Amino acid sequence: MNESDEPEILRAAWSELEREDPIVSAVETSAGVSTNRVYRLLLESGRSAFAKVSSYGSYVHFRQDHARIRQWIALLQPTPYDAFMAPVLLKNDEVFTYEHDGEWVVFYGEAPRRGVLPRVLSDAHVDNLGREMARFHRTSASVAAKLAPTWQSAGSDVASLYDQMLDKTAYEARGISREHARAIRYHCDQFLSQSERLGYHEFPKLPVLIDWNRGNFSVAYDEEGFRLYSRWDYDWFRIEPRTMDFYFFCRVVREEGDQTVFSYTCAPLLEPRFQRFVRAYHEVYPLSENDVRFLKEAYRFFILNYVLRTGEHFFVPDICARLSREAVTRYLPEVDQLDISPLLDCLS
Repeated sequence: MNESDEPEILRAAWSELEREDPIVSAVETSAGVSTNRVYRLLLESGRSAFAKVSSYGSYVHFRQDHARIRQWIALLQPTPYDAFMAPVLLKNDEVFTYEHDGEWVVFYGEAPRRGVLPRVLSDAHVDNLGREMARFHRTSASVAAKLAPTWQSAGSDVASLYDQMLDKTAYEARGISREHARAIRYHCDQFLSQSERLGYHEFPKLPVLIDWNRGNFSVAYDEEGFRLYSRWDYDWFRIEPRTMDFYFFCRVVREEGDQTVFSYTCAPLLEPRFQRFVRAYHEVYPLSENDVRFLKEAYRFFILNYVLRTGEHFFVPDICARLSREAVTRYLPEVDQLDISPLLDCLS
């Protein structure tokens, strides 16, 4: 990376952190999908760290989310996941974030990495992943009561999008027609009413990371298979029902494997391979019927919130435009036809 490519805010933030270990170089390691920029910092001591420069969402939420992530990491200390998550760097024993001119920065310690799952998982890999994710969720649920809540909620996010779709100037500025704005409002209403019917407010809430892909976690292989080894990238951290994570699990285990050009169709939720994942997960950390039925609403929420409400702030422009167009012409129209009942057979 050329020196001119390094954002000014990065070194200003590091200086404010007051570490007596200057940055020698910063190499961008961003995936090129989101507007977030990630840099690997080589320090004078020979050690390294990572910096995330973001303007996605709200700085208030960004700052609070990282405080909760730090608390979550601390609560996991006496568990098998005590070193699983990349640490957030602190100043005066508090999470350090830095904001300037509409951008913000947080620093992470470098997570040790082991193996990566193959692009297409075997049946044994799918079973193994289901059991591992169940153990991780079960452990996180066991400490969740000690985790302070956040100001963000799925309901307030969806309500915000609904209000935006009432404002003609706002939705037309985003290239959304009146007809599509009306359809989006319908799906906002459906999410709120169906989630309440299924008992969303009574579901146990635990910290979830939502975006799971082969590029943001590693595994350690052994004679019995593999175990989760490390995780980094906390873009979509929430405190929500555990099934908020499941849409991305179905994408990891799908038959076509990891994809360079991606979309967010609901099809992977219906694949036999995801049923296999759910069955393995359920054996370790049992799911209720309404947990499974909520998968449909968790998927609807993902499209409404991460693709439509905040997509322009997260995805780079060409990807955002394509996903937004597909959301209103394909993803949301398919939701009401999504029959999740085959997954209920996994509970027997």
